[in-house]
Amino acid sequence: MTRKNILITGASSGLGRGMAIEFAKSGHNLALCARRLDNLVALKAELLALNPHIQIEIKPLDVNEHEQVFTVFHEFKAEFGTLDRIIVNAGLGKGGSVGTGFFKANLQTAQTNFIAALAQCEAALEIFRAQNAGHLVTISSISAVRGFRRALTVYAATKSALTSLTEGIRIDVMDTPIKVSCIHPGFIRTEMNEKVKTAPFMIDAEAGCKAIVKAINKEKANSYVPSYPWAIMHLLLRVAPTRLIRRMS
Repeated sequence: MTRKNILITGASSGLGRGMAIEFAKSGHNLALCARRLDNLVALKAELLALNPHIQIEIKPLDVNEHEQVFTVFHEFKAEFGTLDRIIVNAGLGKGGSVGTGFFKANLQTAQTNFIAALAQCEAALEIFRAQNAGHLVTISSISAVRGFRRALTVYAATKSALTSLTEGIRIDVMDTPIKVSCIHPGFIRTEMNEKVKTAPFMIDAEAGCKAIVKAINKEKANSYVPSYPWAIMHLLLRVAPTRLIRRMS
């Protein structure tokens, strides 16, 4: 199915920016929002240089301003007529071990990655239910499959919650024209993890975003990307001994 008009949150950098580039190349119209409007302005110019035949609209949005999420999504809907796919991508990776003085950072990650994601899903499904059509995509993480330590403790918990939320929404709209997908990226080098020196199977943002867009277009319930090695690794991670998980994080 063609999903012509696509909304992406957190589009000013990282995976959001990379997905926007890939979708622009294939001729999709784009509704892009993020906190950093200057980055969106530059991205819009870059995308139109890649493909001058597409429609691109940009708006500033802090997803933690929940009422504004609804406002911006509905404004995009009015501008495009329909929104065919909404990608809940905005997220944070701040934090540290619980009880070591990082509560504010951990709280910010929890609020952005789950509560704000819920607001985005609510706004998206409001639009899709009215249209009786649409494709909701949430960007979770391979870390959703287990608990991890240090900076990943709260991050992994939020992504696990997002995966569960997405499944619940999928069950709720089962047998309707609304499709729901959860994408679990492996380790992809972006601004969020630029300080991480080493991680298993780390790939660059361009390769990672190509894999993510390919998975999104398949509209499967759950995807682990890139498929090699994560289609197998996520199964192994689920049963790996806790001490091995500790060494990985």
